[in-house]
Amino acid sequence: MAWAGPATSGRGLESLFTNRSIVEPDGAFSVGILSTYPSMQCSVATFAASLADALVAGVPRMSVGVVRLRSGQPSSSEPQNDAHELPPGVAAESREAARELNKFDVVVMQHEYGIHGDADAEQLLDLLDWLRVPVVLVVRTVLSKPTAHQRYVLEMLALSADAVVTMSQSGHRALVDDYRVEPRRLMLIPHGAPAPDAVARMAGRARRPMVLTWGLLAPGKGIEWGIDALTAMSLLRPRPRYVVAGGTHPELSAEEGDGYREFLAQRAIDKGVAHLVEFEPTFVRPERLRQLLREADAVLLPYDSHEQATSGVLIEALAAMVPVVSTRFPHAVELLGDGQGGILVPQEDPAAIAAALTRIIVEPGVAAAMSAHNATFATVVSWPTVAGKYRLLFDAVTRRPPAPSG
Repeated sequence: MAWAGPATSGRGLESLFTNRSIVEPDGAFSVGILSTYPSMQCSVATFAASLADALVAGVPRMSVGVVRLRSGQPSSSEPQNDAHELPPGVAAESREAARELNKFDVVVMQHEYGIHGDADAEQLLDLLDWLRVPVVLVVRTVLSKPTAHQRYVLEMLALSADAVVTMSQSGHRALVDDYRVEPRRLMLIPHGAPAPDAVARMAGRARRPMVLTWGLLAPGKGIEWGIDALTAMSLLRPRPRYVVAGGTHPELSAEEGDGYREFLAQRAIDKGVAHLVEFEPTFVRPERLRQLLREADAVLLPYDSHEQATSGVLIEALAAMVPVVSTRFPHAVELLGDGQGGILVPQEDPAAIAAALTRIIVEPGVAAAMSAHNATFATVVSWPTVAGKYRLLFDAVTRRPPAPSG
C-alpha cells in the first residue's frame, strides 16, 4: 500500500499538498454540506457527519451547516446543524436549498448515484445554477461505463464546481482520462477514518478467530462467497466465526424486505456452516463497529463489483490495523496491491477467500506484519488529517478568482 496521491506538476489544487511552505489556515470559514445525513442510514450520511465533526474539532472559528438530501427514506430525528431539507426532483426546493447554502462561505456537495432522487444526480445541476459561493464537489463513484447522460451530468458538475475531490487514485485517473475533467480542478483527499486503538485491539482478540464483514446489505455485496469459503476451512481448529453486521439497505428493504439476508441465512444452513455465521441485522453504530474491529482477525470485502472507486469500509478496516481480504475492485487494488496490508482475491471465488483467510489466521507473523503496516496508513486517513486537507482546499477556493468554465 503506497498511497501518496497522484503525481503532480506543482500547479493547480494538488500543489497545496506538495508545497511545504503552505500553512493550514485558521479555519475562519462557514461550510455548508449538501448530503444525506443522519438519522438516514447510509455510508454517505455517515461520511458527512464525520467530516462535519472533524472540521470543527479544535477549530473554534469554523462552523458547519447541513442541507440534507431526502431520498425517500423517512427521518426519525433532526440533526442539530440541519439548515434545510432538499426533497428529490423539486425545482422550487432546489432554489430554496441554494438560498440556504449561499449563506455559507463554501459548499461541499456530495455526488453519489441513488441519493439525489434521480438516477444520474441531474438535480445537482439545477442547484449549482443558483449557488453564488465556491463549491467543492466530492465524487464518490466514477463509473467506468457510464451512459451518455451520466457522463454528461458528471462532466458538467465538474466543470461548474470550483474544485473536485476524489478519494482514490483510480477515481482521479478515471475523471481525467474518461470524463475529461481538468487536472487543475482535482484534489485527491482520502476517505477519513477514526484513529486506531492498538491496545484495545489486542485486548479484544478472542481464541476463536473472527472474520468481519459490515455495511448495508444488498445483492452484490458477495457475502455468499464468504459463507461458501467457510466450508473450505473445515480443517482449521478452532474454525472461524463469520460476523455479518449491518441492516438491509433501507430503500431495498422498503421494496423487497430482507430477502438478501434470508437468502444468506439459508445458504449457511445448506452449506452446513450456520453455526459459524452470525448476523447483526441493524445499522452498525460507530461504538459497535469499534468493538467489532477490535475483535476481528480479518475483515472480508467479498464484493461482486469491479467498479468501486471508493470504499469507506476498506479505509476504516485498514485504519483500524486489521488485515483485509478483498476482491479486486479498483480501490482495493490500489491499497492492497502490494500485499502488505491484506490479500486480494478474484470475485466469486470462495476457495481463494478461504486460502487468504487461512493464511492470515494460521501463518506465523502474517497478521502481525499486516497490522503493523496498516498502522502507518492510519495516520494518513485519520479524520484530523483529512479535515485539515479540506480546510486547505476551502482556503484555496475562497481566496482565488473562480476558474474559467470554458
